[in-house]
Amino acid sequence: MLLAVLISGPAASGKSTLGAALAARLGAALLDQDVLTGPLTSVVGALVGSDDLDDPVLAGPTRAARYEALLATAVDNLQIGRPVVAVAPFTAERSDPAAWAAVRDRLVAAGGSPVLVWLRLDPDELLRRLRSRGAARDRAKLADPTAFLATGVLTAPRTEHLELDASWPVERLATTLQRFLAPRS
Repeated sequence: MLLAVLISGPAASGKSTLGAALAARLGAALLDQDVLTGPLTSVVGALVGSDDLDDPVLAGPTRAARYEALLATAVDNLQIGRPVVAVAPFTAERSDPAAWAAVRDRLVAAGGSPVLVWLRLDPDELLRRLRSRGAARDRAKLADPTAFLATGVLTAPRTEHLELDASWPVERLATTLQRFLAPRS
């Protein structure tokens, strides 16, 4: 079976950075949801008047399609013999065991060995990183940090997962993850 590593975590936890480092080490396809779906999501966001991916006005019409694009691309790569590293928050998939089971089963059917990774981050560091990156999509989160943190964004998965400390340097994260995955590859 081919590795299918799904990297999840809150905004600004370093998912994309770790995903790129790990994909390079594994010779895997890097599937970053923001890259795969960002241009189209921006078009929809302009039409509905929001650039915040957590805003129900934008998330409502795009979430299912964004995850379908990511997972369909993962399946295509697995079916041609390419391991994948998929980067996304996986909010529903990590909080709902049935949603995770559906994703896991889909990836297994395509020849994958799925592993869900959770990047843990403390609230102060998360807010610091959001402020530091200065992305438009984070404005609402930073306008009311208490409400944002109360959404459960820092809640670890309720499904089987590997938890890593997102405050570690990316090389340490990638090395730790690669060692964990070694028996599976």
